[in-house]
Amino acid sequence: MALAIVTTRAGVGLEAPEVLVEVHLSNGLPGLTLVGLPETAVRESRERVRSALLNAGFDFPTTRRITVNLAPADLPKEGGRFDLPIALGILVASEQIPVSALEGLECLGELALDGRLRPINGALPVALAAQAAGRRLLLPAANANEAALAEGLQVLPVEHLGQVVAHLLGRESIAPHRLAMPALPEGPSEDLADVRGQHQARRALEVAAAGGHNLLFAGPPGTGKTMLASRLPGILPPLSHDEAREVAAIRSVCGLGLLERWGERPFRSPHHTASGVALVGGGSKPRPGEISLAHHGVLFLDELPQFDRGVLEVMREPLESGRIHIARASHQRCFPASFQLVAAMNPCPCGHLGDPRKSCVCTPAQVQRYQSRLSGPLLDRIDLQVEVPALPADQLTSPAGGESSATVRERVLAARRRQQGRGALNARLPGRELETACALSQAERAWLADVLTRLKLSARAYHRVLRVALTLADLAGEARPSRAQLMEAIGYRQLDRLRGTSMTGREIA
Repeated sequence: MALAIVTTRAGVGLEAPEVLVEVHLSNGLPGLTLVGLPETAVRESRERVRSALLNAGFDFPTTRRITVNLAPADLPKEGGRFDLPIALGILVASEQIPVSALEGLECLGELALDGRLRPINGALPVALAAQAAGRRLLLPAANANEAALAEGLQVLPVEHLGQVVAHLLGRESIAPHRLAMPALPEGPSEDLADVRGQHQARRALEVAAAGGHNLLFAGPPGTGKTMLASRLPGILPPLSHDEAREVAAIRSVCGLGLLERWGERPFRSPHHTASGVALVGGGSKPRPGEISLAHHGVLFLDELPQFDRGVLEVMREPLESGRIHIARASHQRCFPASFQLVAAMNPCPCGHLGDPRKSCVCTPAQVQRYQSRLSGPLLDRIDLQVEVPALPADQLTSPAGGESSATVRERVLAARRRQQGRGALNARLPGRELETACALSQAERAWLADVLTRLKLSARAYHRVLRVALTLADLAGEARPSRAQLMEAIGYRQLDRLRGTSMTGREIA
């Protein structure tokens, strides 16, 4: 009898728990039995491994009974990543490779029928786990750059099963992979200088970037809402190394490229037909959704009222907590989702409510029904709600643009440096620390309470106003918000003030 144990890792959300592939060869009815809660793709590895071993020139023990156990037995196993560990286990158990060759080594990879290795998803979480365990990692060459992001890990890239065996037998050594990071772009591809006019919207965009606030643009079609939103990543500070690695881990699990966008803030823009699972993640085998892919970046929702209301409501908790909990009967997953929401919407179904260029043709009932697709609790979580009006023709044709993204970014960076002393961005600052930082006088509190009462704003909206006012003070280099900055912050709650109106464009005119 012969027994071999090969170390590999499963993919469970953003985690990579250790899996031991135990291969036992014994006398009995010939065949290969695979146990340990494998799903279909794992069970099919029997045929891939058999063909790969034979086509690579190795012996497959056809006269022996082969039992493969994937431990722990209660952890679901999925994907083709276990092909290589199973093949190596069979080679060790049949004494074609010495047991000592696998010491301190983890391996994974999907095998083609001719023995070539195909890439797998989620290589970065595996690499980080292998690094923490102090082992080397052997995996397909296509995943080598991704795995090498785990600093200090010895990554052994391989193209073919024969190359793996030659290395383990000491015939042909595999050189550890060295990561070649691409050069980062010097500046944003979309510059804020391209935006004509819209001074209030530009100001709101700068405030949102400085404090990490959520932002909603409302206005007629063609006024530049999407154009403004796409410029937000260009005025945000670059990702830190740890943040970039978190973003890369999520993209790795989802099978997306890493290095071509390394260091850039994510910008995700799902279509309004996206389901709740696509937006926040989930499924029978939970995977990250758009809000997790936008982690440390921007989630842009265009035509916000066109999204299903139930889909939008599932974002309420992640907007507050910065993570999403997905619970199933047998397991739970938690994915990071610290994103900045930027949304755009028309004021009514036809889009021309309050537009001086064209009259609105919607009835009061249609306007109310359209606006009611956005719930009050969701709007409460959006700090800045700004109207983007139609511009006069002379501003549209003017060759002079506004400030560049680089200029605005310098002010944003200066404001964020002031927030570092508080330990969090203003949008995430705990309530007690927020009150202490604002230090409102009794007269200011009384005035603010009267304004909030007249505008019928909620307690959450009150704290949102304070957060925005504190960001305005940071941009101005002041220690605490002034009365003028509190008034400006309240002015950014425009949709709260207009919500529930039943006037059409004709009545406004």
